[in-house]
Formats: sequence, C-alpha cells, structure tokens
Amino acid sequence: MTTAKNQPDPATLCDRLHAARARTLAFAAQLKPDHWLGPELSIVNPPLWELGHLAWFQEHWCLRHRSDGSLAPSMLQHADAWYNSAIVPHAQRWYLPLLNVDQTLAYLRDVFDAVLARIEREGATEHLRYFAQLAVFHEEMHNEAFHYTCQTLGYESEKVQQKQYVTDILPAGDAAIGGGRFLLGAATNDGFVFDNEKWAHEVMVQPYRMARTAVSNAEFAAFVDDTGYTRREWWSDAGWHWRTQVDAISPLYWLRRGAHWYVRRFTQTIPITPNAAVIHVNGYEAEAYCNWAQRRLPTEAEWEFAAATAPGDAIKKRRYPWGDAPPTATHANLYGVAGETVDVAAFAAGDSAWGVRQLFGNAWEWTADWFNAYPGFVRDPYKEYSEPWFGDHKVLRGGCYATRANLLTNTWRNFYTPDRRDVLAGFRTCARD
Repeated sequence: MTTAKNQPDPATLCDRLHAARARTLAFAAQLKPDHWLGPELSIVNPPLWELGHLAWFQEHWCLRHRSDGSLAPSMLQHADAWYNSAIVPHAQRWYLPLLNVDQTLAYLRDVFDAVLARIEREGATEHLRYFAQLAVFHEEMHNEAFHYTCQTLGYESEKVQQKQYVTDILPAGDAAIGGGRFLLGAATNDGFVFDNEKWAHEVMVQPYRMARTAVSNAEFAAFVDDTGYTRREWWSDAGWHWRTQVDAISPLYWLRRGAHWYVRRFTQTIPITPNAAVIHVNGYEAEAYCNWAQRRLPTEAEWEFAAATAPGDAIKKRRYPWGDAPPTATHANLYGVAGETVDVAAFAAGDSAWGVRQLFGNAWEWTADWFNAYPGFVRDPYKEYSEPWFGDHKVLRGGCYATRANLLTNTWRNFYTPDRRDVLAGFRTCARD
C-alpha cells in the first residue's frame, strides 16, 4: 500500500476505469466471429478467454478481496476455474466451457457497474483505491496486448485518432551523462507502484554517453543489409541459437521488395518509414545490432538515471523525463497520440534534462539487465505479477505508442523474455566504455 500523495481522487479513479473499459470494448467490437477464439499460439490468448479474465480480475481484487486477505464468492459460478490465469494453463484456454460472447460482455458490465457503485458508496479508501488502480493498470496492459495480438494474427487494429506532432532537429552525437550516486526505484510517496519497483536504493552510475534517440528503421536496415543476421560474430550464443532456430533474416514483419524494405502492419503492407523507431525486434536482435555498431545497450540504472535526474542533481528525481507534470499529447507518443511509431526526433517537449528524447513512448526499450528483485523485495497481494518472472526476463523501460499514458513513471519496469519480438519493443544504444 502507498500514501495519498500522487493518488487519484474518486472521480479520477472512475475516469480511468471508464477509459480502460472503453478501449476494451472497442477491441471487442471489431472482432469477427472467428476471431473470438482464434488460432492456438503460445504468444496470444483467445480473446473470449482474455475478456472474461479481465472481468474476473477486476471482480477478484475490487469486489471479492477483503482487507483481511480472505476472498468472497464470485458472482459467476466456475469463475476461478475458468479465468484465473495463475491456475489455468495457457494451452487449456481454448478448450474450457467459457461463457459465450454475450455472456462474457455481460460479466464485464456487471462487475464494472458493481465496482463503480462501491467507489460511489465508500469513496476512494486506501484498500479500494489500490485495487481499483491495480485493475485499471492490468486492463490497460491487456489492451496493449490486444493491440499486438491483432498484429500477430493479421486482424484490423483498434482505431486511434492520429494527431499532429512536430519533428525537431537534435544536436548531433550522444548525450553526455555525468553519472553519480543515484536512488534506483520508487519512493514510498510515489503513488501506486508495483512490487518490482520497491524500493529506491542507492546505486553508483559511472559517466556514460547515451544516444539521444532510439534506433530508427533506417539505422536497423543498415545492419540487416550488411548481412547482420548471418554473421555469427555479432550474436551471443543464446542469440545465435534463437536466430538459427527461427531462421530470422530481418525484423519480424519486414519484407524485401526489390531494393526496398516493407513491413506488414495489421492488414496492410507498407514501406518502412526510415526515421520512425524500429519495433518488433527482440533482445537478441538489439544486442546483435549494438555489437555491429560497436555500441551497447544501456543498463536499467543508466536508463532511469537519464530519465529521472538532471545535471548537478542526481538525488532529486523527476516523475517523468520532462519533469513532474503529467503526460500530455505534446510530451510523448503514447496511446491516443499517433497510433504507430513516429520519427525519433519528434516530441522535443518530452526531452529529459540530459537532452535524451522519447524515453517515454514510441517503443519499449530493451535494457542490458535481467529482470530481478530489488534489495528487500516483498511481493504484493497480486503475487503472480513479478516474482515468477525474476531471472529469465529482460527489463524494458519507457512505454510504447500503445501504452496508456497514466500507467508510466520513470520507475516503471516492463519485462519480457529476450526472444519476444511480437511486442512493441525497440531500443536505444550507449557508447562503449
């Protein structure tokens, strides 16, 4: 639990619940009859199950979970056996006697109405506020997953209003970042944080130089065109094993047509946008590019230091790269701004104090570090969120164009196994020491 600072009031909490649910229902509305289950793949869920899981999760934590840790019965018989992701194996989710589409949408609606009624009745108590935020963030993370599920399966994407943005000229070269003693992680007054962000602890960051922008499509294409995928010297042992197993010769969804690269985006095949941030590259591909370019990936601490500190003051941390003001459409390419990756020089208003651009938005950024617990880790009530994944996932930072802005702060840690390239991830580089 956390203190009241940086916590939403009841009206804001309800607005966030409504925003997340509107996005969920927009995804459901575009599904065709044969999409509700879809093909059985290890990297997606059947949408029919996933929507029921969202209802179950919100009911479990906002309506059933009591302050003493006990659990009230569900409004739906068999809810736990069908929709609890901690006990339902992934491969079984296509074969359960699930609710039908109308029943699933009704379950979503009934739970949602009951949660709003409870907030109206009780206000944003510490217990309810925490778990309602947990449900919002969980739903928004699934909404982002719906987006890349549509890409994976070649479905139409959700309709996002594309807004105008300005591309600015950046100073040449890397940003020189001074380093220093630094508190990595979240503080107790930072509002809602996940257990893997707890708590801020001192680390020493040596001076380093970081690319002002993420790697673009054109930059990554130079690596591909230089036979980067077939030259063993650029790849780690694990990366080369992955590459040869899947026979990767370019980023996922890239297609060569004559002398030009194209990419499949949902149902269309279009030319790559040279200066847009590269996405759908995994941790191994990012690492190989860095070796080819004689660069390296930033550590997690270096990424957060560049985002959260200012020259001459490594102790006072910013909540966002640009300061403490909440994100707006001018700061970053987050959900609702552009609907795809954009030019890596856009969104100058979101620059960090060190002059690093787009640390938020556009593409999740791979770091060099494995996802592990911070010192003194204690798991939160939603114990399945972090602890089971320590040690074999890599840390990513910063959000992507499909991430809702209110999820992110500079301490947020995302995590995927380094072979995942279906997710909306790219990277930026640092100079070698």
